[in-house]
Amino acid sequence: MSITTFGVNDTLAVKAWSKMLAVEALKATEIRPLMGEGKSSIITIKTELKKGAGDKVTHGLRMQMTGDGVTENEVLEGNEESLTLYDDALYINELMHAARVKNSGHAIDDQRVLFNCRMEARDGLKDWFAKRYSVTFFNQVCGYVPQTSTKYTGLNSVIAPSTNRHLIAEVGSTTDEDLDSNDTFNLTWIDYAKEKAITASPQLRPIKVGGVDKYVLYLHPYQVTDMRTNTSTGQWLDIEKAAMNGGKVSKNAIYTGAIGEYNGVILRWSHDVPTGANSTTDADISTVRRAVFLGAQAACHAVGKDNGPTSYKWVEETFDYKRELGVSVQAIFGQKKSVFNSEDFGSIVLSTYAAAHV
Repeated sequence: MSITTFGVNDTLAVKAWSKMLAVEALKATEIRPLMGEGKSSIITIKTELKKGAGDKVTHGLRMQMTGDGVTENEVLEGNEESLTLYDDALYINELMHAARVKNSGHAIDDQRVLFNCRMEARDGLKDWFAKRYSVTFFNQVCGYVPQTSTKYTGLNSVIAPSTNRHLIAEVGSTTDEDLDSNDTFNLTWIDYAKEKAITASPQLRPIKVGGVDKYVLYLHPYQVTDMRTNTSTGQWLDIEKAAMNGGKVSKNAIYTGAIGEYNGVILRWSHDVPTGANSTTDADISTVRRAVFLGAQAACHAVGKDNGPTSYKWVEETFDYKRELGVSVQAIFGQKKSVFNSEDFGSIVLSTYAAAHV
């Protein structure tokens, strides 16, 4: 009797595992609710390079027209307005990682444990990619220039926050190094960030959640504690009064894990919100955190073409007469903050003093 079998290196198995990893890695990524192919997403997924060759995606921005127009007894010809167009580009490249374990059925090591080493390697790589995507996103949108390795910045260099898109939580200050323990995060800075968002040129476009305009603000846990423990009038109690109702939480993924909503801004937190940066030396400032206020198209995420159902490739190799198993995941992608005409397009960085409380 003939039986069809599939070994760990079978090409069909590679595709199946690649697809599984893609789904699970994105599920595990805390920024997944921000991602989508439409222009209303905070992270816009660009798929142009899945269809052909190339390592660069260029996308454009048309500015709002400002001309007066004409009226009765005025000539239109000769009074036309030229379009103002800007462009931005991001590159894609390879990022890969691997784990090496004892091979099931070929070494005593695998016999001694209850878990499957191959599955643990797969799950470990899934968690690694999920964490890397999160770190990449916050390094980019927060303009964390101390990180110079593009392995941690979406394979694109980081650009410092543009002057008009960077708020410092000390009136009159312009640099992270000016902040001290009197300059912690509070709700007033959400109001200031939203004011800047809607009066900026170009304006930060909100996203639509249930047909309603919303922005998203990510805070570091230290900043969350500062906000929650602020007992001044008009501070944390107000956000409690305007707490999210259960319907919104259950109907839209962007509310999942949110810590509240204030003034049309959904508040979320992440360990990966980076520290401050010295304006002269680019050195890390450990007592400062860069919260980030986000609108539509704050960043772009591009993926490359492949021969399988996802942008991941799962490769397994055996060594030492099959006694050891190497498990590798390889991806071609790129991520970058959106910047047009030297201005951050969909993000505002909010630097505050933030240190551990215990």
